Amino acid sequence: MTDTLRLDASPDGLATAATLLRNGKLVAFPTETVYGLGGNALDDRAVAGIFAAKGRPSFNPLIVHFASLEAVREYVEWPDMAQRVADALWPGPLTLVLPLRAGAKLSKLVTAGLDTLAVRMPANPVARALLELAEVPVAAPSANRSGRISPTRAAHVLETLDGRIDAVLDGGACDVGLESTILGLAPRPRLLRPGRITAEALTELLGRPVVERKDTDQISAPGQMSSHYAPNAHVRLNAMDWQPGEARLAFGPAESCDLNLSPGGDLIEAAANLFEYLYRLDATGASRIAVMPVPHVGLGVAINDRLSRAAAPRD
Repeated sequence: MTDTLRLDASPDGLATAATLLRNGKLVAFPTETVYGLGGNALDDRAVAGIFAAKGRPSFNPLIVHFASLEAVREYVEWPDMAQRVADALWPGPLTLVLPLRAGAKLSKLVTAGLDTLAVRMPANPVARALLELAEVPVAAPSANRSGRISPTRAAHVLETLDGRIDAVLDGGACDVGLESTILGLAPRPRLLRPGRITAEALTELLGRPVVERKDTDQISAPGQMSSHYAPNAHVRLNAMDWQPGEARLAFGPAESCDLNLSPGGDLIEAAANLFEYLYRLDATGASRIAVMPVPHVGLGVAINDRLSRAAAPRD
């Protein structure tokens, strides 16, 4: 494959990206969460290409992105609970995992052998325009080498995937900065990955408790690998002081640091900055990144989930 084509989010850029997707090519594109690496979910070769480009284990399923609710319902069973969630939260940073509909003509590689499918309708206007033009369901994990920091800018995509994919559609920085919340709805509500939409918010919406996944459970959705989102540098969590030679990532008031996720202690700001700041600190060449504690409440649960996986032992 030649160097990756850079496209802007103009009508011509969107049309080119959509044509590439329909023709089985790989296109990275922005969502409100992170950049996704898109491939035609109906095309076995395209989906296999996603796994190859990322170096992603084949047992790790993919999220499929859709332009409309009608399109989603062609591929999954759709209970009343799913409709209630979709009415309140779609399009948006939420993925639903539902039973795969019998006869659905998706590539079997998408589900990694599971009988469920992860589906999402992104809110980002560039993503929505691309999906409408492509007119195919688009499988799209984060657009980075497997296990590395997720990309929130087109430049991040190119750091690990330049020359490995066909194009990147540059829609600017992602607003949310963390991957979507994943909610399983079969047979009961279960939080499979934390994100901007919290378990508390989902419990209130559904009127019943949302059970949280344990790390010892089998992989049932993306983002559940123990080591994930990792920079080249090792990550030290809950740092109460700084050690010589460390790159220093703070949260809240801090006397000295290299970068601060949110000087004012705003978890939404911290989430939006997390991956961008990990990229910046990793680029300094430091062998270790020390991270101050982030409150484990609300959106902080999702931030700490990403940080704990970034700090996990690597194979």
